[in-house]
Amino acid sequence: MKDAMTQTAAATAFTTEQPPLSAPEPEQGNSDNGGDNSGQVQDDIRQIIETGSITVDKNGHYIHCLTIIGQIEGHYILPPQNKTTKYEHVIPQLVAIEESKEIEGLLIILNTEAGLAIAELIAGMKKPTVSLVLGGGHSIGVPLAVSAKQSFIVPSATMTIHPVRMNGLVIGVPQTLSYFDKMQERIVRFVCENSNITSEEFRRLMMETGELMMDVGTVLNGEDAVKEGLIDSLGGLSDAMDCLYGLIEQAQGKGGE
Repeated sequence: MKDAMTQTAAATAFTTEQPPLSAPEPEQGNSDNGGDNSGQVQDDIRQIIETGSITVDKNGHYIHCLTIIGQIEGHYILPPQNKTTKYEHVIPQLVAIEESKEIEGLLIILNTEAGLAIAELIAGMKKPTVSLVLGGGHSIGVPLAVSAKQSFIVPSATMTIHPVRMNGLVIGVPQTLSYFDKMQERIVRFVCENSNITSEEFRRLMMETGELMMDVGTVLNGEDAVKEGLIDSLGGLSDAMDCLYGLIEQAQGKGGE
């Protein structure tokens, strides 16, 4: 009787336990049709699981796809229920991409609300870069969207523009207001230098009072973001990919002259 109960418990434990999140075992490939690709597929899947990024090639061009999702975790560790992207994961990838001899372009997929440091790093890259806004680009996520050489936004996505805000203790002294003003000026300057919107129009959208409930600012959908000059083009993944390959071909053409 005890042996039967033990076997039943073992069977129950086996059927209810979740398998670990890992790359699947490579299939046994055929030597005649490129069986060695199974190892590469396994490496690609592991890269997606561990870093949320992938390097792919098409027509002989290698591009790196980097996803920046949720809040940017920089100086503070956010609660575990928050979806975050970590500085220490993204910044080394950007440096490696810029220095890589194999990777020719970078595609950034965005659905985030922070990350001025990452935006400044992307804007300073020499390699072709294209950003695609999905869902929403909130607050300092706007500089991330415009930091690439070309930016795209899907029609259903939104860009939320509002003044700088801060959580935690705020000391009511003139120096605090001066600090806020300087930080906001950095953001305005960066956005206007890397897009086609004027600083006057960007500040107007930032200070709009009739758009958001209990807040100041403006929400732009995809089409409006393009009309305002904040984003370069309206489009999806295929448009962003085609643009990136075009920039790579253009860069290679200049390099060969």
